[in-house]
Amino acid sequence: MHKDLLTLKQITNPIMDDIQIFQKEFDVALDSNVRLINSISKYMAKNRGKNIRPILTILSSRLCGKPTRNSYRAAAMMELLHVATLIHDDVVDDATLRRGRPSLNKVWKNKLSVLMGDFILSKALINMIRLKDFDALEQISITAEQLSAGEILQIEKSITRSMDENVYFDMINQKTASLIATSCELGAITTTKRSEDRRATSSFGKNLGMAFQIKDDLFDLLGKEIDTGKNSGGDVKKNMVTLPLIFVKNNMPKFEYRELKKLLNKKRKSNAIILKICDIVQDAGGIDYAKNKLDEYSDLARDSISSYPDSDIKKSLLGLVEFNISRVK
Repeated sequence: MHKDLLTLKQITNPIMDDIQIFQKEFDVALDSNVRLINSISKYMAKNRGKNIRPILTILSSRLCGKPTRNSYRAAAMMELLHVATLIHDDVVDDATLRRGRPSLNKVWKNKLSVLMGDFILSKALINMIRLKDFDALEQISITAEQLSAGEILQIEKSITRSMDENVYFDMINQKTASLIATSCELGAITTTKRSEDRRATSSFGKNLGMAFQIKDDLFDLLGKEIDTGKNSGGDVKKNMVTLPLIFVKNNMPKFEYRELKKLLNKKRKSNAIILKICDIVQDAGGIDYAKNKLDEYSDLARDSISSYPDSDIKKSLLGLVEFNISRVK
């Protein structure tokens, strides 16, 4: 790791007290009288992610002003919404791993997983009402719609295999970047409400989110399960179109692309076939192109908050940009 690169612990150090308040809000929001729900929640708690979205809400609120009770509620709500979408995604993708452990649908099967995702969504809605803030409610509602639309668009294009680069960027903006952008913007909405703060934080989050998804695309082709905690080549196996593949399709000579197309069209793709696909994509420049796009969106994220004075909070937000570029899972 580069000596100037901040760890996630260093990034969150200025807001550790805030994170504890968020965690209490999250735990209360997820609590239930149903024993099975609590059992599943405990399993999920052992496999929690990095809390990137609530961290962004809190950091953005501190960048703009001082967090309010609604800032912590919004942070909890964003994490609830994120967790619910991950559960549903794993069911749709028939995933077996989530962060290196058996996914919820692998342990409790699809029916219970879908219901648990629905339960968490209902908890997010309850938390949303408690904000009693129309601006926040409107933004969250728009984001919830975008999340679903983006996922459906991805499935549609994987079936028709008709995704071009413009559609791809629209898709990842909806299914990934929108939630991260709203997580950041809620930091401004729950503090100053100033339009310039909302624009800056939303732009930061959107561009970070785009970079985040491109990084995940690279993981699918380059990552190892032991590092990423996900099924390697999962998107390729399910015919999901990623940025490196789009680049290769558009730029590789047709007679060379035929070999890759034959491999992609195979119903069952062994690890050997996945490795061959990865080698072809890498040799054709698809990986380098995606890395360049990752850098472009990272630069746009940095520029979005360049007008704010230097501070530990701004340093942490910029640290998250670097963290995404260098992360291995």
